[in-house]
Amino acid sequence: MNVDILRPHACEAMRRAGRAAAATLSAVGARLQPFVTTADIDQWVREDTARRGGRPSQLGYKGFPAAVCTSRNHVVCHGIPRRDEVLLPGDIVNVDVTTELDGYHGDTSATFFIGEPSPEALHVVDVARRCRDAGIAVVRDGARLGDIGAAIEEIARAEGCGVVREVGGHGIGRRMHLPPHVAHTGVRGAGMRLRAGMAITIEPMVNLGSHRIRTLDDGWTMVTEDGSLSAQFEHTVLVTRDGCEILTL
Repeated sequence: MNVDILRPHACEAMRRAGRAAAATLSAVGARLQPFVTTADIDQWVREDTARRGGRPSQLGYKGFPAAVCTSRNHVVCHGIPRRDEVLLPGDIVNVDVTTELDGYHGDTSATFFIGEPSPEALHVVDVARRCRDAGIAVVRDGARLGDIGAAIEEIARAEGCGVVREVGGHGIGRRMHLPPHVAHTGVRGAGMRLRAGMAITIEPMVNLGSHRIRTLDDGWTMVTEDGSLSAQFEHTVLVTRDGCEILTL
């Protein structure tokens, strides 16, 4: 497996792309409220990304029809924004932004509360955020991919949640998706070793119920098989000698 090791100029370009994606996600998140549509979110992402000199990486990717993924309640990932999908009080929604800037990509997502969250929503969102942070905490030169998955899975299992297995993180750089695949389940000490200069995403999808999912007829939207809530948080990170640098803070 050929994995890109980024040179200093490429690392700096990744920092700029990561900052742009994070700024767009923050700006859009601040506008979320009841009765916004997911199509509104798509329009805001397009406008904000353009203002920062970037391009939405997801737009047209393998035919994806939107500039952002909007995954609401039981939607795990790859939700397609729609004019008729309205955010209601009590919903949760993941907004997944990827920005291409000067030929490099920054990828980040967060799950937001719409109005007052239920105890179940609070729980799954908290667990998903902690899972992401636990995965990031083990990243360093010489660590293995299995260390990331194991750290994530241990927290989710202890909290009674399932971790999605069919999709995961990925390498990132001059393309949005590059090797390696970053599984969010795993065994410590197993898998490929990380090397300083690698850029990867860590983006666990955590379900309140079973880890099982299914894909809708549109070919993109993945939902929990049991209809339970799902939450996700994502950062792009750069592996360093003694840890990692989060590029999408």
